[in-house]
Amino acid sequence: MLNILKGKMATLNSELAYRIKLWQYAPKLPALQASDRTIVETLKREGAYVTSLTDLGLKSTSEMLQATDHQLDRMAATNNSHLAKRLPQIYTVTDVPEFFNWGQENRLLKIIENYLGLPVAFHGVHLRKDFPNEHQFGTLLWHKDSEDRKLVKVIVYLHDVEEKHGPFEYIPVSLTSFPNLNSYRVNYKLWQSGYLGINNEQLQKIIPKSAWKSCTGRAGTVVIADSRTALHHGTLRTETRSALFFVYTANPPKRPELCTQYWDDTFTKPEILQEIG
Repeated sequence: MLNILKGKMATLNSELAYRIKLWQYAPKLPALQASDRTIVETLKREGAYVTSLTDLGLKSTSEMLQATDHQLDRMAATNNSHLAKRLPQIYTVTDVPEFFNWGQENRLLKIIENYLGLPVAFHGVHLRKDFPNEHQFGTLLWHKDSEDRKLVKVIVYLHDVEEKHGPFEYIPVSLTSFPNLNSYRVNYKLWQSGYLGINNEQLQKIIPKSAWKSCTGRAGTVVIADSRTALHHGTLRTETRSALFFVYTANPPKRPELCTQYWDDTFTKPEILQEIG
């Protein structure tokens, strides 16, 4: 009992310290143009915002896309058609300058900083291929990430993404946040799953499918989402989807040990690709 009380007190103290930091840092947040303020406000209200590389207009986009084509060409062929569960193919490209530079573009960081309310930590970039699957598992289940209190992922579609490619899908935050009853129901289901995720059938008993937001789009579509706050998943697909995932938290994040995967050797890196090639 004493240990439980100590744990709860530590959690309360941590959250209080977080709130104080938000209050102290608010006057230091960078100014935003009106269109970028709209992105921040939509993120707060919805949990996600859909735009495009063209609309963002970041200076290093051309170089980033050229590097993407090069890395996609070098990704090893995958023979997984016989598997019941086809895991995604993930490469960590954080150390490739073209990806790192794009992820550090000033306009992008200012948007994210205003959303987080604190200084930004850019953790890295994953180049990811997701394969056709018939059943939900892993990130195909509805889930919330846990690296920090807020976690921004900037997802760039590398080809046209229709329903058959398994687009990013989310539930608007207003439907799953306190004091909405659904917040308790969703969190209970997540707890029952060991926080691995819940399937479509379970979620549909809580939130009707008509409220689910599917982010389809042409090549160059950019989905900016808070994958900690917004319940989300990748939908079941019949065709492969390729995308970049840029990952950001407050600096420092609540759980830094979960952020190392975006720059360490958890997944294949370009240096290894060169050795294979």
